[in-house]
Amino acid sequence: MDRITKSLLEDFLKSQGLETSDESDDFEKFCNYTIVSANYNKTFSLESVSAGAGGDTGIDGIAIIVNGHLVEDAYEVEDLLETNGYLDVTYIFTQAKTSSGFETKDMRTFYHGVVDFFSEKPKLARNEEIEKFSEISETILKNAPSFKENPKCKIFYITTGQLKEDKNISAVMQSAEEDLQAYNIFESINCQILGATEIGKLYRKTKNPISSTFTFLNKVTHAEIEGVEQSFYGILPFSEFKKLLVDENGNVLSVFEDNVRDFQGLNNPVNQSIKETLVSANINLFSVLNNGITVVADSLKTSGNTFTISDYQIVNGCQTSNVLYESRDIPEIDNVDVPLRLIVTNNEEIKSKITISTNNQTAIKKEQLTVMSDFQKNLEHYYSTLTGDGKLYYERRAKQYNSDSDVVKRRIITVANQIKSFSSMFNKNPHLVTTYFGSLVNKIHEPDSSIFKSDHQYSAYYLAGLTYYRLDYLFNSGYIDKKYKKVKFYITMLVPMIASEGDFPPLNSHNKVDAFCDPIINKLNDDKKCKQIFSKAVQIIDKSGAAVDNKEALKSKLMTEQILQTYSGEKV
Repeated sequence: MDRITKSLLEDFLKSQGLETSDESDDFEKFCNYTIVSANYNKTFSLESVSAGAGGDTGIDGIAIIVNGHLVEDAYEVEDLLETNGYLDVTYIFTQAKTSSGFETKDMRTFYHGVVDFFSEKPKLARNEEIEKFSEISETILKNAPSFKENPKCKIFYITTGQLKEDKNISAVMQSAEEDLQAYNIFESINCQILGATEIGKLYRKTKNPISSTFTFLNKVTHAEIEGVEQSFYGILPFSEFKKLLVDENGNVLSVFEDNVRDFQGLNNPVNQSIKETLVSANINLFSVLNNGITVVADSLKTSGNTFTISDYQIVNGCQTSNVLYESRDIPEIDNVDVPLRLIVTNNEEIKSKITISTNNQTAIKKEQLTVMSDFQKNLEHYYSTLTGDGKLYYERRAKQYNSDSDVVKRRIITVANQIKSFSSMFNKNPHLVTTYFGSLVNKIHEPDSSIFKSDHQYSAYYLAGLTYYRLDYLFNSGYIDKKYKKVKFYITMLVPMIASEGDFPPLNSHNKVDAFCDPIINKLNDDKKCKQIFSKAVQIIDKSGAAVDNKEALKSKLMTEQILQTYSGEKV
């Protein structure tokens, strides 16, 4: 391995908070992270894309992206299909070798493993991780009538060498593509071979904030506004707007984190109406019928009409943007004019006001918007005030810490994991968060939501986040068998009950919440006591007799009640 690749590998291990082990294993993780990051624009767990060891059929990493989400369970596919009404699927496979050569024997083994993965009668022995990915894939393929188009398949073979033209290597790649094409299930198959230079370039990109360069010809400049560096209003042809929306691989960028709602799918009546305009004979009416897009950026560089914006978000227009993306193959779509408002500011208060004002037309009340925005920012600030071994980072916006080399990425708590851990712990509903939990997310914006309420105390959220982090560490260190990962949110539910004698206080009581949470937090930051708490939780789940291998049971309230009843019996 050359010196530059070694340096990048060391940087990766440090940024992920990983201890070096075997160089080959470290390089596999490095490549899995880099390749998936290049094709998926949200934060993800490194373990979620690992194919494990032994029985991995020659595959180091697998990622299955459905409707823009990295799925980890077959039930997530069904949830996404119900939410969006369609499936848009990309498969990613990786194999990494620390050798500097490109051995056709190793390549054949890898490609054969990928081909066997899609076989209706697989011949290769499979470990638990490969079985899990296969189950997800089978669920996808059974729902083929709901495909927007057939899945894409991307296959990456990586070494530390330098790429050279080689007829034997090309022949092996072509043979693999032909074998996969014979299944007749893929829209496209893309086999790539990467050397040290190529994987290095991709890794460096993972550390950069989102930026986009586009031509903004038809615009007017707003007058000076205090707190706003620059602002513009105009129209962009979709051919230019999609540069703000889509990365070089054709994937939608993570630019909707400040939006009120995720994409509601093409079954949504408003989105159906937008789509109907785009497929009609009067496609040009789009620009006068649509309210347009609002983009807020931290910085802007201009050269004539060429704009480069960095660290930006589409704070209003998530639905419109996604419908345009879903309609990108319509003839003449590139010429459609998209109304655009661009605001450049670093002022968080102004950003919040823009988000609220531009979303007033939605069914969400203004006061709910304010609460959501302010609570998220305050929670992020609360996390930032904590120090020591329990230091964590709340990621309010996807990949917001990617360019910060001081942040250990394993200590990042995403919004999704915050919701899941808090809800399972304080609402005692791990059965609702075990899969994609789309219905739970949708309820967050409703008045009776039990999460992210304006009067909730932040220490409860931090306790949930710390529990998630500590449990993740115990899984990865091997202290807790990874077979219990499927019930990790059931374990999370039990932690505060095991670690405290008291009952849950009202979450709006500052003194009572801190008095309840602080002793538990101290125990979780004590390695011995932390392990004792989680070991006890695992013992309770074992003793309950809950069918933890039954995927249907995992989603059942009955399992939650069964485990809670066992815990109550332990206390007597």
